[in-house]
Amino acid sequence: MDHLDELEQQSVYILREAFRHFERLCMLWSIGKDSTVLLWLARKAFFGHVPFPLVHVDTSYKLPEMIRYRDKLALEYKLQMVVGQNTAALAAGDTFPIKLSKNPGMTAEEQAGARTECCGKLKSGALAATLHGTGERMRMNLKTGKYEVDPDRGAYTGVIVGARADEEGSRSKERYFSPRAKDSSWDVGDQPPEFWNQFKTDFAPGTHVRIHPLLDWTELNIWEYIARESIPTVSLYYDQGDGTRYRSLGCGPCQSPIKSTSKNVNDIIVELKSGALRNIAERSGRLQDGKHGLEELRRKGYM
Repeated sequence: MDHLDELEQQSVYILREAFRHFERLCMLWSIGKDSTVLLWLARKAFFGHVPFPLVHVDTSYKLPEMIRYRDKLALEYKLQMVVGQNTAALAAGDTFPIKLSKNPGMTAEEQAGARTECCGKLKSGALAATLHGTGERMRMNLKTGKYEVDPDRGAYTGVIVGARADEEGSRSKERYFSPRAKDSSWDVGDQPPEFWNQFKTDFAPGTHVRIHPLLDWTELNIWEYIARESIPTVSLYYDQGDGTRYRSLGCGPCQSPIKSTSKNVNDIIVELKSGALRNIAERSGRLQDGKHGLEELRRKGYM
């Protein structure tokens, strides 16, 4: 086996262990490259069928192509597609883009605070409500392709996430099976040891656990696997002719592309191997992260 085979087998094993030990299991799908590879691995692990719901938190600010891609694959793969949203915050206009439009003179510091607050409501808050069943869930009707109110309001206690340790500092502190508090908050210092591929899965009933099958994958591994498996991805990752592309996908108003002429998967692999991006953080275009921003969000329950 080569290194990608080893990573694939490890991830498939973790996915099957999660399915074995957690009755109320779901997988988060952000529509980005990592969680799409995770979806591909789940289909491999269960012979083309994903036996648990996929959950997407829709902030309403995702780029339209991302939503079209989500729904296209949900129909093609016959996924149990569940979408959650903080409708109250959106209806009240309690979001960074609305606040900025009303006060365009906001300082950089005020904008950073407003972005973090917006993420707390539209991402962390919406995610917690969706996972715990306290917020309304919408489920795709595979016959009509439309979303309908999901009658299932039970909490998901096992949540599969496409986080990688090399992507960002706080994610390097994760475990394959990482417990959360009842409110989804994350105590970084209270994580079970995982030595010699021995994983703790016997948590107390009702414990909310995040599962990370991609923890040992790197950005290069992800793109090499996408190339090997011919996995469909959003075209926003590729240069469309203006010399820029997105390296990491988030909300439209809070992300920016990088300078890159990579027009396909193989171009990105060459670019990563060349070291051209070695001094540019993968999430540098995600403006909401800021200084310690992502770790603060993750401590409160974000992915």
